[in-house]
Amino acid sequence: MRKVIYILLPIFMSMFAVSCIDEEEFSDNPSGNFEALWKIMDEHYCFFQYKYDTYGVDWDEVYAKYSQQIDNGMTESQLFEVLGNMLGELRDGHVNLYSPFDNARNWSWKEDYATNFSDSLLRVYLGTDYMIASGIYYRKLDDNIGYVYCSSFENDLGSGNLDEIMLELATCNGLIVDVRGNGGGMLTSAEELAARFTDEKILVGYMKHKTGTGHNDFSDYEEQTLAPSTGIRWHKNVVVLTNREVFSAANEFVKYMKCCPNVVVVGDNTGGGSGMPFSSELPNGWGVRFSACPMYDRDKNDTENGIAPDYNVSLTDEDFAKNKDTIIEFARTLLNQ
Repeated sequence: MRKVIYILLPIFMSMFAVSCIDEEEFSDNPSGNFEALWKIMDEHYCFFQYKYDTYGVDWDEVYAKYSQQIDNGMTESQLFEVLGNMLGELRDGHVNLYSPFDNARNWSWKEDYATNFSDSLLRVYLGTDYMIASGIYYRKLDDNIGYVYCSSFENDLGSGNLDEIMLELATCNGLIVDVRGNGGGMLTSAEELAARFTDEKILVGYMKHKTGTGHNDFSDYEEQTLAPSTGIRWHKNVVVLTNREVFSAANEFVKYMKCCPNVVVVGDNTGGGSGMPFSSELPNGWGVRFSACPMYDRDKNDTENGIAPDYNVSLTDEDFAKNKDTIIEFARTLLNQ
């Protein structure tokens, strides 16, 4: 037997805290691992009420359904399938089970929707002489609109690099910030980029923390604020491009940008992922990640299922045939008006 160890690890934070919480011991067999996983989620997952209201998910009913499928003679692969299916009931992209041979995930937040993004069209707009800084691709388009493509927040963007990008595009009439396909990364990087678009500290949302093992044991709302960057800031109009693959820290970035002046969002709903993820471990060593701290927009609305754009625009087959990105062209029209 081994104790269940809770490792509190926010995957998109630049720093993390590790906390070990004593729990009852579970046997390292299929039944023990099932019980351990169900209890970890039952006591620490943060969206049970939301998932019940949205999808009718009752965690006790989930227990009754999947406990019947557990047998101590089952193989590791069979156990993994059952546990993964149980977690899949939550329809949460931040809920994953990790084994040496597979990662269980539910990606319906993006797989059930059109991508509204094309690598081949991206190459048309970027050309071959685009510039790169901290993984960000950028250039001036032929109508003097600045274009910035940020595919990830996995790395620190760097204040100096962002200064260089702002300087290069300073003479542009407007700016497109394209985060389509950005699955997240470090929340600090999302904040670092968004901080270039405000001159004052602004309220961008709220967060709650679990205060007990009950499904609705949470702290009061705690304010999330965005402070302006000490580096070069952008003061002209901005259009942020989104699709369903914008998730986690990128979802938060869009939330921040909607609070900044002179910014509109164009494209599809984001994918969501507003629960700060933490990690734990089962008796057999498999890892589990789950949403533990819910985050909200400045009106205290839940953004777990995404953020709506100001203008809902999709790629069209007609434009694609002409090597045009409908969403980028719509943004350019807005900025050139």
